[in-house]
Amino acid sequence: MRFTTISVIGLGYIGLPTAAVFASRGKKVIGVDISPRAVETINRGDIHIVEPDLGDVVRAAVQNGNLRATTQPEAADAFLIAVPTPFTGDHQPDLSYVRAAALSIAPVLKAGDLVILESTSPVGATEQMAGWLADARPDLRFPQHGDEPDVFIAYCPERVLPGKVMVELLENDRVIGGMTPACSARASELYRIFLRGHCVETNARTAEMCKLTENSFRDVNIAFANELSLICAEQGINVWELIALANRHPRVNILQPGPGVGGHCIAVDPWFIIAQNPQQARLIRTAREVNDAKPDWVLDQVRQALAECLTASNKRASDVTIACFGLAFKPDIDDLRESPALRLAQRIAEWHSGSTLTVEPHIAALPAALAQHATLVSAAEALQRADILVMLVDHAQFRALDRAQVTQHWIVDTKGIWQ
Repeated sequence: MRFTTISVIGLGYIGLPTAAVFASRGKKVIGVDISPRAVETINRGDIHIVEPDLGDVVRAAVQNGNLRATTQPEAADAFLIAVPTPFTGDHQPDLSYVRAAALSIAPVLKAGDLVILESTSPVGATEQMAGWLADARPDLRFPQHGDEPDVFIAYCPERVLPGKVMVELLENDRVIGGMTPACSARASELYRIFLRGHCVETNARTAEMCKLTENSFRDVNIAFANELSLICAEQGINVWELIALANRHPRVNILQPGPGVGGHCIAVDPWFIIAQNPQQARLIRTAREVNDAKPDWVLDQVRQALAECLTASNKRASDVTIACFGLAFKPDIDDLRESPALRLAQRIAEWHSGSTLTVEPHIAALPAALAQHATLVSAAEALQRADILVMLVDHAQFRALDRAQVTQHWIVDTKGIWQ
């Protein structure tokens, strides 16, 4: 089947690059998002997120008429759903966005269409989505009804790194999990429009678990590094030197510790496994708890630094300025989702009676909650004004700073760049 028109539901960090890449291959792409601001921005050829090289591709696609955005789904040959899948307060998966997206496209589905869920989801989510669509469109046959459906359904998670999306979207292999082998084959045909990597076909449940497994593996390994940093602090050992030495072993590759784990994947996805397998997922749960607790330890280090500063300087706490370097969840991007750095800066600003400065070169304004208690400044101003420095994200700009400029005695460095 030829895919003439492709619709992408959700124009965020994954949906918009995916839509743009399909459009760059000459396909007519309809992007759908509930945000009028995002739709308006895209339709004038601009982007509302930061991602290298994305702006040029979107601009060209809009100008040549291959990409347009709207707030309401329209008929297409394939639909890709790339909406958020957060968890609730008790760490249960929240599929409300997926359900809303599925129901929004149901009225425009027709025989021969392909629907792909790309959102990271718990095992069984693709089958749930198929059930919602079947309930909404009883006139159509879906894969759960037999071998020859009217609508083909598959799961295909994204596997890209923010900051390198426009490269990895093309190069990385894709795990294609169809509800039937025919669904997998149809989905593979779609991705081969732009993919230079391999399409590896499996079933939907395995593909769902594969995505969760990849991010849980990362989370467990980061937890080891973070736990090691706590132990080394107690033992008076430089954890970054220790890791560098240990990694000289040919079969050891320890990751780097930090202030916690953030982002929309690694800090979230392991909970999907834990929620469905609470008795079996003991290691995965412990890793999540270790990483979630790391910001508390960092805050204690800041409190200790303030106490030492007050003792040495005879200042009042209200006269001490603390500067937090970095708010994003990883280096060199603007993405603040699930960022431990952002949460730490917020907690420091709310707790500290003096001034709190924040340095985040990839954003133009602070989130509203943080803006009530802190000020966004340049790195130069922070180094000039602050008594205590807190390094939270190792942006390239921070790594490039001349160490001679860093004259503060009290430094809490969670990334080891000022050690």
